[in-house]
Amino acid sequence: MTLKLPEPVAGYFKADESNGEAVARCFTGDAVVKDEGHTYRGRQAIQKWKEDASTKYVYTCEPLKSEQREDQCVVTCRLTGNFPGSPVALKYVFEFEGEQIASLEIAP
Repeated sequence: MTLKLPEPVAGYFKADESNGEAVARCFTGDAVVKDEGHTYRGRQAIQKWKEDASTKYVYTCEPLKSEQREDQCVVTCRLTGNFPGSPVALKYVFEFEGEQIASLEIAP
């Protein structure tokens, strides 16, 4: 069974298989991403975050579960790759502005 994700979230995971520029286009101009204790603001910083992660690690991300919480979409994913602790289950907490992502927080 295929997991039904909101369009901006599905777009993000598809872009994540491509490159940092594709990922950055999923976000609003002033979006915020929080990951591994760091905060990235704006598309340029988000693009660099994704490019750096893709250079540092080879990984796959499999969305397992999605739930709506008020104005958020929380997606639980299994990340498998060449990083310490692999595989790991992470929660991706998305907030939207229209059809784009306004914020994303990735945490265990």
